[in-house]
Amino acid sequence: MSTVSRVIKNTSYLYLKMGITTFVTLYSTRLVLATLGESDFGVFHVVGGIISMLGFLNLAMANASYRFLSYAEGENNLEEKKKVFNISIVMHCIIALLTMLLLFAAMFPLFNGILNIEPDRVIATKTIYVGMIFSAALIVINVPYDAMLNAHENMLYYSLIAIFEALLRLGIAFACIYTSYDKLIFFGILSAAVPIVTLTISKIYCHKHYEECVLSPFKYWDYSIAKKMATFSGWSFLTAITDLATFQGIGVVLNHFYGATLNAAQGISNQVRAYLSTFSENMKKALNPVIMKKAGAKEYAVMNAASISGCKFNALMTLFFTVPFIIEAPYILELWLKHVPQWSMTFCVFQMTMIIITQMAQPLAISIYGMGNIKAFAIWKSVMNILPLAITYVCFKCGGSPYWLYIPMIVVWAFCGDIVVVTYAKKVCNMRLCDYMRGVVLPVIGITVIMFVFGLCVHFLLSEGLLRLVLCFLFTTIGLVGATFLFGLSVEERNTVRELIAQRKLRK
Repeated sequence: MSTVSRVIKNTSYLYLKMGITTFVTLYSTRLVLATLGESDFGVFHVVGGIISMLGFLNLAMANASYRFLSYAEGENNLEEKKKVFNISIVMHCIIALLTMLLLFAAMFPLFNGILNIEPDRVIATKTIYVGMIFSAALIVINVPYDAMLNAHENMLYYSLIAIFEALLRLGIAFACIYTSYDKLIFFGILSAAVPIVTLTISKIYCHKHYEECVLSPFKYWDYSIAKKMATFSGWSFLTAITDLATFQGIGVVLNHFYGATLNAAQGISNQVRAYLSTFSENMKKALNPVIMKKAGAKEYAVMNAASISGCKFNALMTLFFTVPFIIEAPYILELWLKHVPQWSMTFCVFQMTMIIITQMAQPLAISIYGMGNIKAFAIWKSVMNILPLAITYVCFKCGGSPYWLYIPMIVVWAFCGDIVVVTYAKKVCNMRLCDYMRGVVLPVIGITVIMFVFGLCVHFLLSEGLLRLVLCFLFTTIGLVGATFLFGLSVEERNTVRELIAQRKLRK
């Protein structure tokens, strides 16, 4: 099977997964918000948000395992893969232990002056926090198994597990409605237990289907590989922990100055961001092993071309949903939640803007990681990650409005962060800046403008309602597809589309 066909097949599995899990999770969120109420929902977002924020940490820490397993997979070296797998297990067990110690150490300052929690909810909040610490450790331990599935490009199984997890969380949401126990504690503990189930299933599957999944750390320990992976993981961890600190920290800062109610609005916007960015993350996940393997094979021209195409299509997948969402945000949130927490719409629009900007450079970061030399990149990216937290605190201290939560994120974390990624892709991967501008920036800006023009025409001509929402999605989609085919595709991409269409016709 060709590389393009594999990417398309794997992306299809991931989009099917995304469609099902997004619908299930959105409905679960509606049930949970109605059951817990705004205050408890905000509390869970601040404390229980650790588990979702560690999703970013989980992905970033997996970069070392992804890279080294993909290299060994490309070389078809079974012994090397066994060594990388066992070293990954040891490293992530150590990281899981350090994560638990760090989170337990943070417990005292959080609950003694930082978090603004009502006195009668402190015990419930502490219970959730402890449960989430153990859940976070399990997520970290599961990284090598995720990396194994990724290296083998087994997106079908990955998708099935994600659907199963979403259904488990829906079941928990329904159970919360009928329990007579404290609903916040009940929901938090069961949510923390979900990774136990998914880790067990992933472990059994990988050990059964992949011969390199042999747990024997003493037999397959290799100091030179461990040193390379530890160095790589250390710099990758730096970018991940600063990313985590900012995303979790701004929620704490918001809570400190404005209380738990606004955390509910931030929780809604973060969930919308997570769901919509999944569309582009699916393509990135399908591209990840391809780019890593090309880097290992030293096919740098192909790697750069795949990265640039990935940046463009990542952004276009994001635009497909974010543009109509931004235009129709008030109606969509009302339709989804019924009772919309204050500031939710503003936070969601800022989140969408941030997503569009970041998706224009993310696949380039995969190429940089594929090259292996990430020290300077990690330092600069970490600076861009952590600055918004400090700026936000200063803004709130000076009496800034809640929307200042996102302005530093958009300017520094998203825009300046993209500049860092593009600069190092040019320096480390020999990517040509003109190729990136011509292949990503110009077409994405043009297509975005056309989509907004089409969508706003519908918005101002019709009254608010389901018909206007449907037509807004329809017309922005027409603008997206039309503009993409007119000037958004390169010659190579047009030829690939023609070949795929021809193959489909031959099968019929």
